[in-house]
Amino acid sequence: MNRGIQGADHVWLVMMKAMRALTRYAAAGIEETGLGLSDFGVLEVLLHKGPLPVNTIGPVVDLTAGSISIAVDRLVEKGLVSRVESAEDRRVRIVALTPCGKDLIAGAFRKHSLQMKRVFSELSPEELRGLETALKKVGKRAAALMEES
Repeated sequence: MNRGIQGADHVWLVMMKAMRALTRYAAAGIEETGLGLSDFGVLEVLLHKGPLPVNTIGPVVDLTAGSISIAVDRLVEKGLVSRVESAEDRRVRIVALTPCGKDLIAGAFRKHSLQMKRVFSELSPEELRGLETALKKVGKRAAALMEES
């Protein structure tokens, strides 16, 4: 068997195991805030990008159209976001954080950020940048291959 293929297979396995452990650790911290992963993702996007159309949020947090609608309904019910018609296009619904939602996600994200700093503290700044660069290359290549198929 080609050594390059074995190397790539091994790296994929290592990456998957690391991602599972990282996801479990992050999810445990996020769940302590009373949020699920999808709700955290939606609130985090709104915190960092501001009000957005519902259909823009879904792809960013990897939720289908139906799932993002349900997530936004749930967050509206909890008083964490508002949803209003766009002034430019009545078919578009804009989702924004409420003051309560902003307070919740700001604190939750601070905690999450500290957790991620702890996880990645074993890497030097140069190693961290190198890892980010390599993962972006791999992600873009995987996306391009999906487009081809």
